[in-house]
Amino acid sequence: MSYSWIGAPAEFNGTNEITGGDSATENLNQWYLAGDQAYIIVASAMVMVMVPGLGFLYSGLARRKSALSLIWACMFSASVITFQWYFWGYSLAFSKTATNGFIGNLDRFGLKGALGAPSAGSPLIPELLYAFYQMQFCTVTGAIIVGAVAERGRLIPMMVFIWLWATLVYCPIACWAWNVNGWFYKWGGLDYAGGGPVEIGSGLSALAYSMVLGRRQEKMMLNFRPHNVSLITLGTVFLWFGWLGFNGGSAFGANLRATMACWNSNLTAMFAAMTWVILDWRLARKWSMVGWCSGCISGLVAATPASGFIPPWASVVLGITTGVVANFATKIKFWIKIDDALDVFAEHGVAGMVGLFFNALFAAPYIIGLDGVNNELFPGGWIMKNWKQMYIQIAYIVACTAYAFVMSAVIAFAIDKTPGLKLRASEEAELLGMDDDQLGEFAYDYVEVRRDYLAWTPAKSDPISEDHAIPQGDRHGISQHSQMLEGKAPSESSHDGAAHTGIAGDRHAVAAGRTELPEKVEH
Repeated sequence: MSYSWIGAPAEFNGTNEITGGDSATENLNQWYLAGDQAYIIVASAMVMVMVPGLGFLYSGLARRKSALSLIWACMFSASVITFQWYFWGYSLAFSKTATNGFIGNLDRFGLKGALGAPSAGSPLIPELLYAFYQMQFCTVTGAIIVGAVAERGRLIPMMVFIWLWATLVYCPIACWAWNVNGWFYKWGGLDYAGGGPVEIGSGLSALAYSMVLGRRQEKMMLNFRPHNVSLITLGTVFLWFGWLGFNGGSAFGANLRATMACWNSNLTAMFAAMTWVILDWRLARKWSMVGWCSGCISGLVAATPASGFIPPWASVVLGITTGVVANFATKIKFWIKIDDALDVFAEHGVAGMVGLFFNALFAAPYIIGLDGVNNELFPGGWIMKNWKQMYIQIAYIVACTAYAFVMSAVIAFAIDKTPGLKLRASEEAELLGMDDDQLGEFAYDYVEVRRDYLAWTPAKSDPISEDHAIPQGDRHGISQHSQMLEGKAPSESSHDGAAHTGIAGDRHAVAAGRTELPEKVEH
């Protein structure tokens, strides 16, 4: 069987769309190519790898004392989203019978009836596979958002937030963009792999959560630097690999459009990375690995909504533009005084907006038609004299931005006021580190090694009795930790204003008198 005409390889005419078909009486695979199904299953696995990739990225960007908490947050958010998506998330986003254009209904609750009928996104793959693939998208988006808790947020309240966010923010925006009854879809909007639900949704939601959570302690920001650039690079490579499944798989088949999306993703990412590095060099006169990773990620983000619509030469322009815009957007958090610790807003929210805007300019029907299905559905962008595409895309960007930010802020504020679910950890916990406070496990063993070393220090004279044993507090390598065990607040420190940066092994000198966030930080 091969593609010999426009459309699916075989005309669907047998499986009951309501029940998904009866596999006891018919072969539900007969309407699809095995290669297409295999490709999307592999693409789903590639997208799933992005979750630990985000964990490594975030962990490297943070301090040692909070490194593991961010990996845990990313991984556990995947558990929450998997449950939510199976429970009702898929139905709220993609049910075919809801016609309000805003959000779906519960006719696919618990994946009821999601079997062998063609999916809402493409006739090339069955609905059961489409639901699984789309679940990975929601999972990655949730993992992006959890970066907002970096170094000062409690983990369980964030997990409650992720469940509610997926239900009230992600599912509606996904319905707008990809459901056949969504208002943006019916309006002729162009969002290939998630500039609205994934990128703007995560960037603005993380910004709103950071606003409600509050800024980190100013003394903790002195001489702040990412603690492990190797982890940042590893996380970026995981993300890059997964993004080829993210964007390539959104063609929903092993076809030329998938190949073009992969080409465009790499072009945009590499030109954005080079642009970002050059912009950072003009300030520091040194080359930055963190800058390369930041540019690569922002380019992949911009390619998410555009890689299946624009030609390769436009992807080069998109990469350069995104590198410039996203790099300067990292300064916005200083203007609005919101501590977006990991620059989720700039690298995801802003870059996603740029990609959606480029669809209005450069979307080409011949790129869209490479999947063999959508040849006659989309008129293209301004290069095809489709002038109205501009206001359609801008309206969608504004709607996603406003809805994601306001709704996420409301959810975060409500959770914060719920007894037992306060978002912010205590001042003492922030000093101690989220790993010790929230997990009791550590990304590195320096805490236990230091405690053991102090506990095993041999006596210098005669053996001492148990009454003169080393106090438990002195077994900590950080003096503030000892004071906390003795019941003192960090503010009672006897040190002359020389606040530690908060992790064992950090030996940067404290810049005297500096009381606000630095103008330039490593991303």
